[in-house]
Amino acid sequence: METNWRTLSLTALAPITWGSGYYVTETYLPPDRPLFGAMVRALPFGLLLLALRPTLPRGEWWGRALLLGTLNVGAFFVLIFVAAYRLPGGLAATLTATAPVMMMLLAWGLVRERPRAASLVGAAVGFAGVALLVLRGGAVVDPIGVAASFTAVAMSSLGYILIKRWTPPVDMLTFTAWQLVAGGLVLLPVALIVEGPPPTLGLGAVGGFAYLGLIATVLANALWFSGLRQLPAAAVSLVGLLNPVAGTVVGIALAGEAFGPTQALGMVLVLTGVVAGQPAIASRLRLRPRRSQPQPIVTLTSFEANPVSVSTTRNRFGPA
Repeated sequence: METNWRTLSLTALAPITWGSGYYVTETYLPPDRPLFGAMVRALPFGLLLLALRPTLPRGEWWGRALLLGTLNVGAFFVLIFVAAYRLPGGLAATLTATAPVMMMLLAWGLVRERPRAASLVGAAVGFAGVALLVLRGGAVVDPIGVAASFTAVAMSSLGYILIKRWTPPVDMLTFTAWQLVAGGLVLLPVALIVEGPPPTLGLGAVGGFAYLGLIATVLANALWFSGLRQLPAAAVSLVGLLNPVAGTVVGIALAGEAFGPTQALGMVLVLTGVVAGQPAIASRLRLRPRRSQPQPIVTLTSFEANPVSVSTTRNRFGPA
């Protein structure tokens, strides 16, 4: 499966918008209500999208939509909430940066997309870059938080690869609506039990949810799912590492966050891993023709000019 660079560029917009969501969440949304925020990003906007594209699942797709919505939205957000609550933000982000390797391995097992060595190396380089970009010293390692982070990565990676394995019977926006509604319904009771009744929202929070719901959820997920359908898993999983890069850039530009040589090196490593690990680039480098070697200049000798002499000479030294 060849990489379509236009599709890859559109797919990369998804993690970039997700990264911008950190600033919007911290600046405009109610504090300490991550489950409520995740539910609002999913359920209302999924229902709105479904109202605009009123097609319901049929047959086995009821179960598939519920499973994918749980893996990619509902359970994923719950586990990320647990990881964020029990781990420092930098450590949680670093652990989730293991997603490219997880996706490549699952794609190998489920859809027979064998990862290239260059893609695995690119994922390792990108992981190191994320660690430099967001990880801070003195991080406390909580086993439950680590387990939640890795489980979130595993579940979402499985959901993403199942999207490649199963061909949706509808367009990608409708398919996205199914997953958002299913995931939002999973989140709704959890948010009410854990966080209580919904908070009062001001104008800034409404605008923040509108951006997160329409741009960083509906549009971003549709682009991401479309990329998963059309591109190799290695290509899509690596551009997912742009998430913390975008979050860092937005934080520097809008929130005045510190940025030093360590963060700069981390950003360079992430971008290097994303680009160098692309399967299309690895294929191009492997198939590039070698520089042609200069051929020796051949001149006619008396043997070549006289076939009889050639035959005589060959017989003298043995069979030709």
